[in-house]
Amino acid sequence: MFDRADGYLGVMIDDLVTRGITEPYRMFTSRAEYRLTLRADNADQRLTGKGITLGCVGEVRRTRHAAKIAALERAKQLAKSLSVTPNEAAKYGLALNRDGQRRSAFELMAYPEVGWTEVRAVWPELSAIDPAIAVHLEIDAKYDVYLKRQSADVDAFRRDESLVLGEIDYALVPGLSNEVRGKLERAQPWTVGQAGRIDGMTPAALGILAAYLRREARQKTKAIA
Repeated sequence: MFDRADGYLGVMIDDLVTRGITEPYRMFTSRAEYRLTLRADNADQRLTGKGITLGCVGEVRRTRHAAKIAALERAKQLAKSLSVTPNEAAKYGLALNRDGQRRSAFELMAYPEVGWTEVRAVWPELSAIDPAIAVHLEIDAKYDVYLKRQSADVDAFRRDESLVLGEIDYALVPGLSNEVRGKLERAQPWTVGQAGRIDGMTPAALGILAAYLRREARQKTKAIA
């Protein structure tokens, strides 16, 4: 239910299952590849939906969560719809590159020296946004460029996680070195993604596994047809 891109619980369980331990396990943030996403301020946004799916979130919390997500989305849309040119921004003391490009309030908050106070001074209508929502909006704006990059990494990670190895017999997979085959047999990863996190696993070996799975899937499809 929880994977490495969902929370530190997913990171810890995956580490223990795929990598094993030779000493007491410590849950350092550095163990998480997607720690930029796994922030304390967005924990409810990441996990409440899963809690609802599992049936452990009450009606009051569910309603409050839905209202918060909707309010944040409206605030983000508003901030992205308001924009200024560099010359217009200069009137408010904002020094931007004089490239003639319009920048939205959301984009301006990505600048280190620009925050909610500065953009609200440019667009008074932003004052209608709840202060608690404004905090999340500014954080999302600050991280936006980096989160887009990480989102692509998460998508690639989940594609690998969808390639299920199951109880594969690695002796039947041609092209694997004896060393890699031994590591896979000891760890018994369930997916290609888990296999990739085994120490010493090479990109070439992962490519061989993925190709083998695709070939097996094609053969099964032909057999059924």
